[in-house]
Amino acid sequence: MDDKRNWITAILLSAAILLGWNFVAQKFLPTPPKPDVTKTVVGANGAANPAAPAQPGTPAAPHAAAPAAPTVVPLETALTAGNRVAIETPALSGSINLVGARIDDITLTKYRQTIKKDSPPVRLFAPGNTKAAYYASVGWAAQQGVEVPGPATVWAASGAKLTPATPVTLSWANGTGQSFRIDYSIDADYLITAKQTIANTGAAPVNASSFALIDRLGKPTDPHEQSSWTNHIGPTGYLDGKSVFDVDYKHLDKGEAFKYGAAGWLGFTDKYWLAAVIPAKDERVTASITAPAADTYQTLFARPFAAVAPGKQVTTTSRIFAGAKEVSTLSAYQDAGIPRLSNAIDWGWFEFFEKPIFRLLDWLFQQVGNFGVAIMVLTVIIRALMFPVAQRQFHSMAQMRLVQPKMKALQERYKDDKPRQQQELMKLYKDEKINPLAGCLPIVLQIPIFYALYKVLMLTIEMRHQPFVLWIKDLSAPDPAHFLNLFGLLNFTPPSLLALGPLALLLGVTMFLQFRLNPQATDPVQQQVFKIMPWLFMFIMAPFAAGLLLYWITNNCLSIAQQQFMYRKFPQLRAAPVK
Repeated sequence: MDDKRNWITAILLSAAILLGWNFVAQKFLPTPPKPDVTKTVVGANGAANPAAPAQPGTPAAPHAAAPAAPTVVPLETALTAGNRVAIETPALSGSINLVGARIDDITLTKYRQTIKKDSPPVRLFAPGNTKAAYYASVGWAAQQGVEVPGPATVWAASGAKLTPATPVTLSWANGTGQSFRIDYSIDADYLITAKQTIANTGAAPVNASSFALIDRLGKPTDPHEQSSWTNHIGPTGYLDGKSVFDVDYKHLDKGEAFKYGAAGWLGFTDKYWLAAVIPAKDERVTASITAPAADTYQTLFARPFAAVAPGKQVTTTSRIFAGAKEVSTLSAYQDAGIPRLSNAIDWGWFEFFEKPIFRLLDWLFQQVGNFGVAIMVLTVIIRALMFPVAQRQFHSMAQMRLVQPKMKALQERYKDDKPRQQQELMKLYKDEKINPLAGCLPIVLQIPIFYALYKVLMLTIEMRHQPFVLWIKDLSAPDPAHFLNLFGLLNFTPPSLLALGPLALLLGVTMFLQFRLNPQATDPVQQQVFKIMPWLFMFIMAPFAAGLLLYWITNNCLSIAQQQFMYRKFPQLRAAPVK
């Protein structure tokens, strides 16, 4: 009867873990998207004109304006309309729209939308009258009566192409004594510099303010591009001396507006991409994150209004980041003076631990040329560092095995008095100098390592679309082979709970073999749970990134080898305990 009750308890507990984990994991530990499903990078449901900046005499912050949405046109039509200056660098291609001086055409030439060889490059920016409108621009606000360039202004360009070696100057004059100039330059990565100059040739001083903004029309619709407990997606920045991760699209949809008295940078972050505007270092600006119109989101910083005397000019410098969140690139820009730009990657509380894991993994990749092999080598290094801890674990296991007869005797003697049974067991541990928790130490130490690797696989673009061998074409995505659809022969994708593939099965088998080598638990319920646990984890881990499963499988294989070594060294570990 007791055995049946223990079996029922173990089965119910396992089922609760399996079903509950599926809910918890989707909320707090979302799995990466499967390969070959990304069709667009940034999505929008409509289009609208950008918000206008504040008028003189008010704080330099955006002022909501919601004109009627223009007619949405295909992307190709918008890009062939003319009046454009091409952008070409080793990392970017695109163009600047001379109507409004918008940077509204950026593709990332080093990255593809899917793992297919003929997949188009990732598009980050798109013109304002397209479905996926997303762009950056700089401009001015001035006192009433002074015309400043706006979204419909047509600028004159000094050149036809912006490259790291050929800057381009845009110019425009209002015909009443003020002229405006934007000197654009770009580096070999993702940073565009815009020097904004207003020159006053009129007879009276002019009060003016310059600003830079990013407009995003619509938000990502891919479920894997939504904010989660482990990764912030949406408005972000380094504002008022701290990194901002607590502003989401849902707050802006409710009409909330966020104002800041200082800004290091601000913009929009996706899982792998970032668009941000950046003032000069230590420059006095105000900033805001708003939704100036329905389904329209804006980040903006503006400088205080200042007088431009007759015959004088004022120049300010704004920068625009539009590109991939590469760890080394963000760190280099941060070292060059952009505060905490590396926090565009939401490392979370354990950044101090995750970054070293990433750097070691990336270095190993540079040495071996395959991220899957690098993960396996990383696992070997971690197991080597933890070998002394594992030695203590085996020592504890040996002691526990030797005193098992005494433990069983105590459990039998006090089976009707559980408090007394626990007291006697604690006394036995103390007399025999046994730490019952010592065997759990390696597992406890593995948790932060596993979580750090999870974050690295989830967040770092260096892991995106990295192949291993055979059918594993993307280690940051789940195993694409599933038993339930006969490895793709049947045209459907199994639900995550049943998405079993070869890697998940191998994980279950190696965990089962590892548990078989451990001394059997004395408690019957624990025995049943340990029998079920490998197959339970097989289902739990199946939807996770293939790289995580590869790490765990390698770790299990090393644990099995280590246990076999220890059994040869200490034969008493496998010997039946003396009664």
